[in-house]
Amino acid sequence: MIRTFAELDLDQNLIEAIEQMGFERPTQIQADAIPQALDGKDVLASAPTGTGKTAAFVLPALQYLQDFPRKKAGPARVLILTPTRELAMQVADQARALAKNTNLNIFTITGGVMYQEHADILGTTQDIVVATPGRLMEYIEAERFDCRAIEWLILDEADRMLDMGFGPVVDRLSAECRWRKQTLLFSATLEGKGVEGFTEDLLKNPVKIEADPSRRERKKITQWYHRADNAEHKLALLKAILSDQAERSIIFVKTRERLAELRGQLESVQIVCSWIQGEMPQDRRNNAIQRFRDGEVNVLIATDVAARGIDLPDVSHVINYDMPRTADVYLHRIGRTARAGKKGNAISIIEAHDQPMIERVMRYTKDEIKERYIKDLRPKAKKPTFKKKKKKSAETKKKSNVKKKTGKKK
Repeated sequence: MIRTFAELDLDQNLIEAIEQMGFERPTQIQADAIPQALDGKDVLASAPTGTGKTAAFVLPALQYLQDFPRKKAGPARVLILTPTRELAMQVADQARALAKNTNLNIFTITGGVMYQEHADILGTTQDIVVATPGRLMEYIEAERFDCRAIEWLILDEADRMLDMGFGPVVDRLSAECRWRKQTLLFSATLEGKGVEGFTEDLLKNPVKIEADPSRRERKKITQWYHRADNAEHKLALLKAILSDQAERSIIFVKTRERLAELRGQLESVQIVCSWIQGEMPQDRRNNAIQRFRDGEVNVLIATDVAARGIDLPDVSHVINYDMPRTADVYLHRIGRTARAGKKGNAISIIEAHDQPMIERVMRYTKDEIKERYIKDLRPKAKKPTFKKKKKKSAETKKKSNVKKKTGKKK
């Protein structure tokens, strides 16, 4: 069992950077993935946001570059692919912080940046490039980026790249980097589309690592829910939570329409908020995130599409104003609070039709989520109970199939 970063065979300059960043002990994914990556193995890891996954692939990459220093100036040796520009910038920032005691160069190549800026970068020596697939492919096709020097290919949030339609581009990039020695793939889940959407030759005999946000990590998050009788009651509960309890909150809603409606309702009672949603111009999105980061506003409303992969400091409360469609998305959402060793709160405001979902979440996370009440805003309706559908036994299914067949007209 690895308990300290010193046990991970990392150079002292990396250990010092880790300590300066305030990391005390490796998370599960770091303890599992770093030794395997340093051993030269391909890694296939499932690690949701908030589990310390960035350091789990950046640290071994930095160690590798120090163990095998470059002999002459040249193109990048490590390529990290991320689905979005924000995530690329975050990964690069964390990599720079971890590499601060080295002389390694770390750059990003993403959309929304002037061509000339990238041309300047590509003309210098790069060690690590963090890129979004589409923009990088443009440079490869224009023969501006050389993949032949890539020794490590790392895919972050691979499942989201597939959701965004980057599968074919990533497969092409993998082929362009065919001389690489190692591949590391990180995905929130390894089931379903998590990895199957990529070609089989992406990884060679990978070591499989699954790191759920550990129960210990989740224990830092206090979870509870409030029941609402109707939409007005739900809004009243939210206003009470925002004015009495929450310091810095992210509120999750299902759709852009819901976001626009809620935004108007909060602004009408002088609750200032910023918001992010899918298909939002990059500069407006960055501005909204920056206002929340700087503490100019303390409430951020977001849809799931928009919020994936953003790392925001000091979020005290995650509020599920709309319940997510699946339990794993619930975990993603609440992982926005209690980061970097801090404590946090996750509150769900549910109507009757959400009750089965909150129960599903409890089964999935194996956490008990208790109901709480706010004085003068207690629900009047009784808590709904839902009968579980009985699974048909094989015998019953057989009988009903026989009936169907025999009941047909001759």
